[in-house]
Amino acid sequence: MGELPEAIADGTQESLMPSLTSVNIACGGHAGDAHTMKTTIEQAIRWKLAIGAHPGYPDRANFGRLEWKLPAEAIATSVFEQVRALAGIAAGCGVRLAHVKPHGALYNQAVRNREIAGAIAKGVARWNRDMVLVGLAGSPMLEVFQEAGFAIAAEAFADRRYEPDGTLRSRKFEDALIRDSEEAGRQALSIFKRGVAIAGDGTEVAVDAQTICIHGDTPGAPEIAAAVARILRGAGVALCAISQP
Repeated sequence: MGELPEAIADGTQESLMPSLTSVNIACGGHAGDAHTMKTTIEQAIRWKLAIGAHPGYPDRANFGRLEWKLPAEAIATSVFEQVRALAGIAAGCGVRLAHVKPHGALYNQAVRNREIAGAIAKGVARWNRDMVLVGLAGSPMLEVFQEAGFAIAAEAFADRRYEPDGTLRSRKFEDALIRDSEEAGRQALSIFKRGVAIAGDGTEVAVDAQTICIHGDTPGAPEIAAAVARILRGAGVALCAISQP
């Protein structure tokens, strides 16, 4: 959330919110500014959603989806500054952050690189340790976050395809995104009921997750979110927000 000013202006962003329980808000790195952060927080408050920070590489030209090679301390400082910025605006709106989820390339590199994961945790800890850190289900980044003293939420994706090793299929491949809302809903249900997602090669991938992500910039995101929520609730899955520890 808070990544696309046009989606905020035309109502597309808020149209997602009835289907959600928690939001990850861009906080000035890959996207977002004080106005978009405040507007998105106010929308989330209206829909009683948990509010989280979504820090990424400060690379607006590539939307934070290009891998960078930064020293760990630089990553920690960038994450801290982004989380602090959103937390300050949230406080002005009378709410607190519940969680932090890294964005884009920063997230994907942290999946495999413990030093980067540690830098993310260090940056968040400079602001507040009493938040949930979100990371890819089954990945070492969650172990690093726990070792740093954070509560964690293991994450899976309704609108992304997986590789057989449980990582996300790169966006450089045409089939990386799941654009069909019913297919995304079936994937979410399979993850929660069976603990598996389907890899790009058709094999089953074990995914033990607590939270499901839908990208706000995926084509048809409002329809995808609505289908995922409908299918999960229809199967008896109770949906609740990521909460502060």
